[in-house]
Amino acid sequence: MRLQQQISLMFTALAAGILLVFMVIVYFSAYTNRLNEFYNILEKEGITKVNLLLETQLDAATLQTIYKNNREILYEVEVAIYNANQELIYHDAVDIDFVKETPEMLQEIARKKKISFIQDRWQVIGFDYQHAEKQYFITAAAFDFYGFNKLENLRDTMLVSFFLGLAIIFLIGKYFSRKSLAPIAGIIQEAQKISASNLDLRIKEYNSRDELGQLAQTFNQMLERLEKSFDSQKQFVSYVAHELRTPLSSIIADLELNLDKERSAEEYKATMHEVLLDSKKVARLASTLLDFAKASYDRTEITIKPVRIDEVLLEASHQLQAKNPGYKIHMDFELELEEEDITVKGNNYLLGIAFYNLMENACKFSEFKSCDVSITSDLSGVMIKFRDRGIGIPDKEHADIFNPFFRGKNKDYSEGTGIGLTLVQKIIHQHDGEIRLESKIGQGSIFSIILPKAE
Repeated sequence: MRLQQQISLMFTALAAGILLVFMVIVYFSAYTNRLNEFYNILEKEGITKVNLLLETQLDAATLQTIYKNNREILYEVEVAIYNANQELIYHDAVDIDFVKETPEMLQEIARKKKISFIQDRWQVIGFDYQHAEKQYFITAAAFDFYGFNKLENLRDTMLVSFFLGLAIIFLIGKYFSRKSLAPIAGIIQEAQKISASNLDLRIKEYNSRDELGQLAQTFNQMLERLEKSFDSQKQFVSYVAHELRTPLSSIIADLELNLDKERSAEEYKATMHEVLLDSKKVARLASTLLDFAKASYDRTEITIKPVRIDEVLLEASHQLQAKNPGYKIHMDFELELEEEDITVKGNNYLLGIAFYNLMENACKFSEFKSCDVSITSDLSGVMIKFRDRGIGIPDKEHADIFNPFFRGKNKDYSEGTGIGLTLVQKIIHQHDGEIRLESKIGQGSIFSIILPKAE
């Protein structure tokens, strides 16, 4: 069953329940009021007849004649009057006598002063009455034709109104449910147009303050994450294909040339040396691309915890110097820095990769294969500077230096993959940080990283 129909039926059922409750309350109230009003009429009728009989000395036979002639008229009441000795002194119709007064009933009237009950849908009331210092017991009974007709009309009117109202409520509920769910139909139609080839499309956002607007916003945010993920995958595949093609082609060419004809041991050794260099380059590139893929993860998938910057820097420098014994790393930490001044929230592994790449670049492009690292801290965060005294980077290349596979004029100075700085930038941005570059030709470069402190 469609959601629109479910809402319409639920709305109708709820309205039906509420209407039924009110109908029962109205009918019960009308029934109770009719009952009480008719008891009052019976009591007044009984008092009227006893007064006519005792005060005006009206003949009993005359009263009986009036009753018999009018007993088919609405509200004609059958009255019986007894004296204090429980002797019958008047009865409207002894031959009919619908209410059989018994000594027990009269004793109950004497004890309770007033009783009332229903007998075969006739209402009966009994009460004592004082007249001229004498006590009388009066009973009065009648069938409320008019009252019951009013109740039946009220019941029929409410039932017709109930079913008619349900039909109207169902139609109104269907209209409003369709109107309320119209944005969902629009979201469904727009979502069906989105595929892997056009993830740039977005769902139309309706009123942002209601649930449907929030649903559209959430869906668009998910699409944005998916788009970034797909783009990262495409870039990753493109990077791999682009960078692996050259060394693999070189390896294949060297091997094919050696297989083409017999060569000397020295030539084979030279070829193996070239193949080894190309293989190392492929391995290094694969490792870098793997790190790049990890840095491209959604931040929610990365383990973030408090990390001490000095410890990460020392670990990265030890790894770099173990791999390249000729590299020199000079650390400069302010002595007055406390632990909380150099603690950030981040991922130890990714930050280590970023620092390793910056120190490696500084050493590669520095004349003395050295890198100066300093840490400072202020209210804006923790700042780490990586300085080399190398050839520098031209101003016009500053804007492109973080693009994947971009290599400037200094590419002939040292080998590289062109991914390192892109990887560093991604990692720093993942940590809500900022990376800056200051460089002058012939004076070296300074890469500054600012990371927010851990709260």
